[in-house]
Amino acid sequence: MGAWTYEKAGVPHLKGDPGYNRKIRALVNRSRVPGVLGKPGGFSSLFDLKKTGVRDPILVSTTDGVGTKLELARLLKRHDTIGIDLVAMCVNDLITTGARPLFFLDYFATGKFNPPVTAEVLKGIVTGCRQAGSALVGGETAIMPGFYGDSKYDLAGFAVGVVGRSQVIDGRKIRAGDRLLGLASSGFHSNGYSLLRKIFSERELKGPLGKELLTPTRIYVRPVLALLKRIPVRGIANITGGAFYDNLPRILPEGLGVRIDRTSWHSPRLFRTVQVRGSISNFEMFRTFNLGIGLILVVERGAVKPAQKVLSRFRLASWEIGEVVKGKGVEVR
Repeated sequence: MGAWTYEKAGVPHLKGDPGYNRKIRALVNRSRVPGVLGKPGGFSSLFDLKKTGVRDPILVSTTDGVGTKLELARLLKRHDTIGIDLVAMCVNDLITTGARPLFFLDYFATGKFNPPVTAEVLKGIVTGCRQAGSALVGGETAIMPGFYGDSKYDLAGFAVGVVGRSQVIDGRKIRAGDRLLGLASSGFHSNGYSLLRKIFSERELKGPLGKELLTPTRIYVRPVLALLKRIPVRGIANITGGAFYDNLPRILPEGLGVRIDRTSWHSPRLFRTVQVRGSISNFEMFRTFNLGIGLILVVERGAVKPAQKVLSRFRLASWEIGEVVKGKGVEVR
């Protein structure tokens, strides 16, 4: 075997690879926004908050991953959209406070370095950042042989945004009688995939069904920020893990609940297929999947139609799906 080196143990010397570094810098620079200082490749990243022009700024941070949707990407051998999911899961949480994303960092861990796969994932992250108007300012690639399988990897993302103190959305202004405005999802987003992988066979997931399930999570940043300039929004809930039952109560003041009208929108066909194939109860569906609603805005009754008009400019469908009521919890009718 001869003398051991780190590379013989399965860890390539990426930071000293000029070709790899050039590719990374080129991708990262595509997402650059005003405020980013310096060049990619340092030990840390700098951002000039004054460049945002926000008065009395509050920084907002989020972190998330993609979960077992990564396994679907591996089965289909398609890795160019999973990075969009990673960004979306973070920035969609960020905008629930009314914040504008500023910059993003990623963590990519795998058992064996596969340059084409890594590049595809990074392209997706850059695409997601550009959709969100956020800069990719750094990240970490961890090669961990023996810990992850050779063809498997994991992802985590970290987003930082800014909002003016007087513009913070925290749900405190929500009142009984306010309306719930549901924004269309692009599909299952990145939640419930451990259950989906139990319901459908690997053969099914490798076909057209899998391709549909791999549709990336919708990024709501641009339409929501445009709406906030025109419409007072009292609360925003991201319908991710825990779906309706767990996420809506997180933004409601004490003594208030919500009533949802299940007939007010039509879920995409595949949600019904999943429910039938898995013999899943209505309660479990509303606790696990978004059912075609990716984000919910809480607005005054008279603001529903003006808000929908703004959202339609972004070709984003929306429905009045319920209201805030006195009480607690979530009731689905």
